Amino acid sequence: MKFSESWLREWVNPAVNSEELAHQITMAGLEVDGIEAVAGKFTGVKVGQVVECAQHPDADKLRVTKVDVGAEELLDIVCGASNCRQGIKVAVATVGAVLPGDFKIKKAKLRGQPSHGMLCSFTELGIDVESDGIMELAADAVLGTDFREFLGLDDVTIDVDLTANRADCLSIAGLAREVGVLNRTEVTEPQFEIVAPTAADTISIDVKAPTACPRYLGRIVRNVNVQAETPLWMQEKLRRCGTRSIDPIVDITNYVLLEMGQPMHAFDLAKIDGGIVVRMAEQDEKLTLLDGNEAKLNSNTLVIADNTQALAIAGIFGGQFSGVSTETKDILLECAFFAPDAIRGRARSYGLHTDSSHRFERGVDATLQMKAMERATALIVEICGGEVAPIVEAESEADLPKAATIELRRIKLDRLLGHAIASEEVVEILTRLGCDVETTDAGWKATAPAWRFDMAIEEDLVEEVGRIFGYNNIPNQSPVAALSMNLHKEANLPLKRVRDLLVGRGFQEAITYSFVEPEQQKLIVPEIEPLILPFPISADMSAMRLSLWTGLLNTVVFNQKRQQPRVRLFEAGLRFVPEQSAENGMRQEMMLAGVIAGNRSDEHWDIETNTVDFFDLKGDLEAVLELTAKDAYSFKAAKHPALHPGQSAAIVVDGKEIGFIGTVHPELERKFGLNGRTIVFEIEWAAINTRMLPEAVAISKFPANRRDIAVVVSEDIAAGDVVAACRENGGELLKAVNLFDVYTGKGVDDGQKSLAIALTLQSTERTLEEADIAAAVESIVNALAEKFDASLRD
Repeated sequence: MKFSESWLREWVNPAVNSEELAHQITMAGLEVDGIEAVAGKFTGVKVGQVVECAQHPDADKLRVTKVDVGAEELLDIVCGASNCRQGIKVAVATVGAVLPGDFKIKKAKLRGQPSHGMLCSFTELGIDVESDGIMELAADAVLGTDFREFLGLDDVTIDVDLTANRADCLSIAGLAREVGVLNRTEVTEPQFEIVAPTAADTISIDVKAPTACPRYLGRIVRNVNVQAETPLWMQEKLRRCGTRSIDPIVDITNYVLLEMGQPMHAFDLAKIDGGIVVRMAEQDEKLTLLDGNEAKLNSNTLVIADNTQALAIAGIFGGQFSGVSTETKDILLECAFFAPDAIRGRARSYGLHTDSSHRFERGVDATLQMKAMERATALIVEICGGEVAPIVEAESEADLPKAATIELRRIKLDRLLGHAIASEEVVEILTRLGCDVETTDAGWKATAPAWRFDMAIEEDLVEEVGRIFGYNNIPNQSPVAALSMNLHKEANLPLKRVRDLLVGRGFQEAITYSFVEPEQQKLIVPEIEPLILPFPISADMSAMRLSLWTGLLNTVVFNQKRQQPRVRLFEAGLRFVPEQSAENGMRQEMMLAGVIAGNRSDEHWDIETNTVDFFDLKGDLEAVLELTAKDAYSFKAAKHPALHPGQSAAIVVDGKEIGFIGTVHPELERKFGLNGRTIVFEIEWAAINTRMLPEAVAISKFPANRRDIAVVVSEDIAAGDVVAACRENGGELLKAVNLFDVYTGKGVDDGQKSLAIALTLQSTERTLEEADIAAAVESIVNALAEKFDASLRD
């Protein structure tokens, strides 16, 4: 809302300047968006009167005038405005005046006639008013008065961005209350005399929707002069609040809206058939609005109607048919209270947003209507004349809003604010806000004023006390907290690291349901009975999963059916194993699983197309294990009911089986509907989530020595076991063991294989001699011979 500071100061005038006032309002929760001057910067402009006005002898569109500005001599001024005429009072920029844009007024001649000044329009003085000519001032304007002083142009417009809960501040009266509370300053309302009725006319009012309209006031005013001119002081107040002057009746209702926050409307009495009926609209009932657009009304819209048709959308927009026009003689002045729920959202549904709807949908003081009606009546009689009839009122007491009584506890106030405010000050703040306050044992009871729709619960009162006391007046207190270091261990491997590694190797993460189809699960884990849900989502999601493979294999099938033959997925999630000793009879274990299917790589002209095999997934899994287990892991042949008997292995870490890897059993492939070879793995996350931390050791400055040996062993002996035995028996000098060749064929007996192993030996203390190297190699060869019956190849 925009408001004029000078208008506000007519109500309350605290000893602060404009910037301080704006800061106060902002700190109280009513954010100020901007401060703008109401006119441009100018000097030397006075109130004058056109004493003589004649046609310029050499120019059709110019007039030669003599203007009285209260000086000893009249001023000769040439003017081109079409409304320049004898007798009007005007704004005169005298010689030496400086207008906005640093435009200086000098003596001049226009078409041979002297001109010692300029008659000014609104625009030329930096005043945002549309006009076709020069300003015409009121007849009682005192000649020679400084024009800035005459119109009070040393004023600013303050733009306040109000939140939806502060509808009480959508008026000068509401803002004045707020400023008065903040500054402990009395608020002085403008006084006006109530106009006594001089006519006996009344109109019937029938409220058929009392819940939506609990109070409706109407008053007839006859013989009004709608051609009267709105006083310049009222036009200026409206302009500074962002409202354009239209005609005196509309200007007066807008003035009351801005002053008190009560929307009003005036009807042409001659256009009303019978009386006023406040009712809900009929579905698709049509109404032509004041802007000329036709609205098709919905049945949930409240309308003001007569006996034959709708006249206006209640609280939103008037109708064109019954609107006040230049021919209007008699008017019906309307002032009502509409329930916010009856107005909220209706304007938007018709593509409208008016000052009236903006206020009604947020809440208007339900006790304000009679006062607003009297204020508007007094202004109409003052400006437009007329004969006033008595006010007709229709009221539903039961449907009017009731003042909220809220309990505020001292302990709650202190806890939320973090500061104890003296009880006397709390009572004073609430009283200044308009509440009726009663002291109780626990704190206070406050009855909210009629204009505060946002006061409903205890926290609302805490907020009010806090903001009026001033949040900046609450002392800063550093919080006291017993902080402890995070118990994070560097050796803990974050799951994200494994996720990143697998994604980097071409996998995508899947997240599948923890509930699976029981029969499918039996194919994978037949030896354990799963936990069955008593109320499953569906029959195929009724068992808690014992393995992540069920969801991953179904995901592979889902992708294959959608022309995605190459699939590489992994998932990290819980499995649920029944166990009587566990809490709730169930053990939850974090598992890491993966699956690959299709081609080894995407189709490429330079890469041979091969289907994935066991060793592809084994290599990916080894990359994961290298992050933690290093040399502590191994694979050993093992059987699993879901895996191919000859293509499966148990994953062993530190001598304990922690999972399985292998090709899916052909029978399982058929029952799941898998297309082609599918390889899977699953391991216990807890067994691999601790990594070996690197230890800094000195780098040897002595040369390393390599010795290659080729040992012949039985084909059924795992090469990994041979390499492990080399490490175990190499002693301190053995730094690295590498299997670089496996050979079968000519020169090697059937059932035997040759393993070529590179041994790297080095000392940190000295250069090794041949005897040292030979002793270490001999120790390794003897150990292999004893353990695997291995022999050196000739």
